[in-house]
Amino acid sequence: MADTFFNLLAFLDDLFWSYIGFTLVSLFGLFFTIKTRFFQFKVLGQLKKTVVDLNEEAKICTVGTHPLRLYFASVGGMVGLGNIVGVVTAILIGGPGALFWLWIASFSGMLIKYSEIYLGMKYRVPNSRGGYDGGPMYYLEKAFGLKAIPLIAAVLLCIYGIEVSQFLIVTDSLSQTFSLNKTLVIGALLIAVIYSGLGGIKRLANICCVLMPTFMIIYVLMCLWVIGLNASKIPDLLRIVFDGAFNGHAPLGGFVGSTFLMAAQNGVSRAVYSGDIGIGYDAIIQSESKSHYPERQARMAIFSIMTDGIVCTMSMMVILITGLWNVHTPMQASEYVAAALGQYFPAIPYFMSIFFFLAGYTTIIAYFAVGLKSARFLWPRHGEKAYYVYALFAFPFFAYFDQSKVFLMMTFSGGLLMMMNIAGIVKLRKEIKFK
Repeated sequence: MADTFFNLLAFLDDLFWSYIGFTLVSLFGLFFTIKTRFFQFKVLGQLKKTVVDLNEEAKICTVGTHPLRLYFASVGGMVGLGNIVGVVTAILIGGPGALFWLWIASFSGMLIKYSEIYLGMKYRVPNSRGGYDGGPMYYLEKAFGLKAIPLIAAVLLCIYGIEVSQFLIVTDSLSQTFSLNKTLVIGALLIAVIYSGLGGIKRLANICCVLMPTFMIIYVLMCLWVIGLNASKIPDLLRIVFDGAFNGHAPLGGFVGSTFLMAAQNGVSRAVYSGDIGIGYDAIIQSESKSHYPERQARMAIFSIMTDGIVCTMSMMVILITGLWNVHTPMQASEYVAAALGQYFPAIPYFMSIFFFLAGYTTIIAYFAVGLKSARFLWPRHGEKAYYVYALFAFPFFAYFDQSKVFLMMTFSGGLLMMMNIAGIVKLRKEIKFK
């Protein structure tokens, strides 16, 4: 029965990302890009002004969380194992061309994410905890005038909020690398997740500010070192990437071959999953901002997607430039980047295991915080308690599943959320100000 369920899920996921998801992200991302005359580039050139404006406003306002801390909470949710493991599966299935489509989806997705955060901020409401509640549950009701659609979005966000895929990879990595009892690792990580959830978005932001910057910079520098040592291969590699993006890739070595649709499907779906484009997750987090200007907080989304895209690119490039993407030796998706970096750095299994923990943990707690807020929306009185019970069951249960099957559940639920959110964004497009 389980095999039948996952086979059906795989069929629906392939169908969605081959046609619907690919079209939605590309079409509406391009629409907003042309409409705003490439607003992304304007914002990316004004980082200093954006940061100064938000920082000055945060000094005055007392309600909510510092907007720049929310940037790290956002990045903590995006820059995780999807940037290291998820993007590797895109290469293994879709070939080198998937990297090109990841760039396209990230570039287009910047304005989709800007739009969802703008709407989340615009339609947010104060809560009894000294902060704000916002996100797709609020702007979707405004868009469609129906209670059912926000409720469905909240249910999907509750499912998405239990990030079982990254929980599984983190526990596997720690238990195998350090020869620890997996059950004990699951228990310890579960306690750490619950601890973060009890502190809400503010605790999430504080944890991400401490954990993310150092290890993210170290990881990018290590990848750049490997790419730099193989700089002579870059022209041929880029040719293969662009050719594979439109023509697919023929079988080579251990690679079974791919088509244009496979490259596009995997590149776009991994960009959406890694960057949470159109999912609504970030709209919930950013709505806690002290800022009273939706456009100011929404601008940070463009920098978040840029950060996420850089980390994804680094992971995919080291797999491609070292040739590991087409080797015959079968490996788990989580082992490829470690194998590539291990050719140039000592003790990589230990570093990657720690990096997996930090990147995975920040993503898990970010999603969990969103799930808790969604549960409170569904059931204001007891939703949070019920969600803790659900988490205590779901995390350990899925920690013994196959990595690819658990990842499939996340991409499929994310696809449904993206479809609803983009529909709401298009409906409210005249309410969004790009400035």
